[in-house]
Amino acid sequence: MQRPSFAPHNVDTWFQSDYQFHQLYPAPMQALARRHWTPLTVVQKASRFLAAEPGARILDIGCGIGKFCLGAAYFKPDALYYGIEQRRDLVGYAETARDELGFENVSFLHGNFTQLDLRDYDHFYFYNSFHENLETTARIDDSIAYSGELYNYYSRYLFRQLDQLPAGARLATFHSMENEIPPDFHVVGTEMSNLLKFWIKTD
Repeated sequence: MQRPSFAPHNVDTWFQSDYQFHQLYPAPMQALARRHWTPLTVVQKASRFLAAEPGARILDIGCGIGKFCLGAAYFKPDALYYGIEQRRDLVGYAETARDELGFENVSFLHGNFTQLDLRDYDHFYFYNSFHENLETTARIDDSIAYSGELYNYYSRYLFRQLDQLPAGARLATFHSMENEIPPDFHVVGTEMSNLLKFWIKTD
């Protein structure tokens, strides 16, 4: 796996802009940023909502190179952040960036989110990682299978998992089509022209 060569930085410097943050990664990962990695402005707003209590366990479903988890750990360091990602090389990039930043409250898991029990976590971030299954030209790579059937399967699975969570569970969605969200999750706020939504489970 190609790794970037790091220049000395104060941690704050990495978070001055999206461009600066992306320097943590190799050029091919930087090229995917506009389409696939969460902007830091969204990370800041979502983490402020999700890190509702100290020690909250927050899961990013389909974390890619780990940008949400790492940004959230910077903006709201009192929570614990977990990212699950199918592509092993992206997990490697995420872990390399985490180690460079020195964050100890971030963990990355290589695997499919269907291997997890979401009840092991408190709150969730979802940047519509299933939508690649409906794309033909804007995919990260060709290392995993894609299909409309997988999109529907993942959406139904996430719906069922969210439905089993206790009242008070929080969810932040970015560019979601919302068919994976059970009816007992209610919108309590929106940002970014309604592209970013904040939900709380009430029943």
